[in-house]
Amino acid sequence: MRIASNGASNVGEADLGVASVSVQIVSLFLFALAGALTPGPNNMISAGSGAAFGFRRTLPQIWGVSIGFTIMVIAVGMGLGSLFTAVPYLHEILKIAGSLYLLFLAWKIANAAGPAGGTAIEKPMTMLQSALFQWVNPKAWTIALSIIPAFTTIGAESIFVQVLVIAVVSGIVTFPCLCVWAGFGSLLAHLLTDPRQRRIVNYLMAALVAASVVMLFL
Repeated sequence: MRIASNGASNVGEADLGVASVSVQIVSLFLFALAGALTPGPNNMISAGSGAAFGFRRTLPQIWGVSIGFTIMVIAVGMGLGSLFTAVPYLHEILKIAGSLYLLFLAWKIANAAGPAGGTAIEKPMTMLQSALFQWVNPKAWTIALSIIPAFTTIGAESIFVQVLVIAVVSGIVTFPCLCVWAGFGSLLAHLLTDPRQRRIVNYLMAALVAASVVMLFL
């Protein structure tokens, strides 16, 4: 009878453990979804690039964000986030650097000729440029610094596994969210086929990218 009782107890504990992990994964997914889908520099760039260069030419930018942010989350989880405690003004430096780059991207989008453009001004962000941009993107830092302590256990032996799961889930969620923004920009540009209308769309998308600079300082 004792064996049967212990067996039932173990099964119950196992079920509770699985349920707890499932709740944590769902919570992590929702947290990552909120961070990736809500307006921010990456979203505005995807929408603007989709409108100015087309959805297909924007895919490298989307891949770059997804991969770059995944790497950032791992780095923060492994201790890089402590830099913000050691160097309090680092966040302000990142804001300024990120803002200047966003204004440059807004200028490129405003001057883009369309999906077929091929000059230096008319080229969207590459995968590498987009991945590197995450390191000067204050919103990316804010999410990474928030998501790690929220979903890891201090002193746990499996801390690397926990960080890896968080990073992978974040990267997977980011990709389709940015595709939605890029698709929106591309669809808007296709609906407005007149050159003058396309130019207005480019200006509008560029203005949204530039406006994301203001969001960084709110």
